[in-house]
Amino acid sequence: MDRRHFLTAALATTAGMSAARAQWPAERPIQVMVPGPPGGGMDVLARAFLPHVQRRLQGAVFVVQNRAAAAGQQAFEGIALATPDGFTIGAAQAPNSITLPIEREVRYKVQDFAFLGNVIDDPCGMWVHKDSPFQSLADLVAAARQRPGLISIGSAGMGTDDHLLILALQDATGVEFLHVPHNGTPPIVTGLLSRTLEVGSFNMSEGRAMMREGTLRSLGQAGPERWSAMAQVPTFREQGFQIVAGSTRGLVAPVSTPAALLERLRAAVAEANADPLWIADAERLNLPRRPMSAQDQQQLFFSEDARLRARWARKPWRE
Repeated sequence: MDRRHFLTAALATTAGMSAARAQWPAERPIQVMVPGPPGGGMDVLARAFLPHVQRRLQGAVFVVQNRAAAAGQQAFEGIALATPDGFTIGAAQAPNSITLPIEREVRYKVQDFAFLGNVIDDPCGMWVHKDSPFQSLADLVAAARQRPGLISIGSAGMGTDDHLLILALQDATGVEFLHVPHNGTPPIVTGLLSRTLEVGSFNMSEGRAMMREGTLRSLGQAGPERWSAMAQVPTFREQGFQIVAGSTRGLVAPVSTPAALLERLRAAVAEANADPLWIADAERLNLPRRPMSAQDQQQLFFSEDARLRARWARKPWRE
């Protein structure tokens, strides 16, 4: 390449980089669509993690918009349908953002997301009152064989990761539980403590404090391996059930967002994931970290989409 062509290419690259930097002026914030209420798991993720991302994007300011209606559908549609100019991103999780387009008519699909990187993977778990007669998953399954369809298990709603864990345990064992959907985890905990509910299905981080207090026990965690913060709880696999389930949470953008902007966002997410300050924040907030590249996050979402569509075709989880 001669000197003139080299300078031309260098100027073009510099101009492209300058244009990318100019996409996020401080006077216009980046909207972050969150599929959950203030204080919920997705909200905590966004508000705790985004400051670490923001420090790596000069001039960027994030503003969280909670769109909890319709099980997060409004948030996911808001991300997918937004103008792809770098001023709208959002939080998405597997499986919840995947199940909605399968079970109902919505205006998005997971292929409408450009993936920025995963942050958290909160394993599902089975929980009981401290005085429950169930000491293990084997005890729970044995009781369900004796009382088919009568052992009550609460979840945060149809099609959630908590509900899919119940279905997976039924599929693996041939037993049937009495599924009791709730509006979130707090009423499940209330049911367990009042003993009006025999078992609760919810994420491990949500029960960690109560396990420390000794009010609840976990029969098993459904991560691929034991979460170090709750290393005393065996996995489903360790107890003979080949089941992995949880809420895998990360950041996404509209699929047609310019490549230069996506690369800056992805680099910022990757750097924030490795930041010791974020790692300390995650530990303080009981958030099980699972940093994942944008490519690996996309592969996970797409493979889960195929698996859950096959599961729905075999037997819908919502009639």
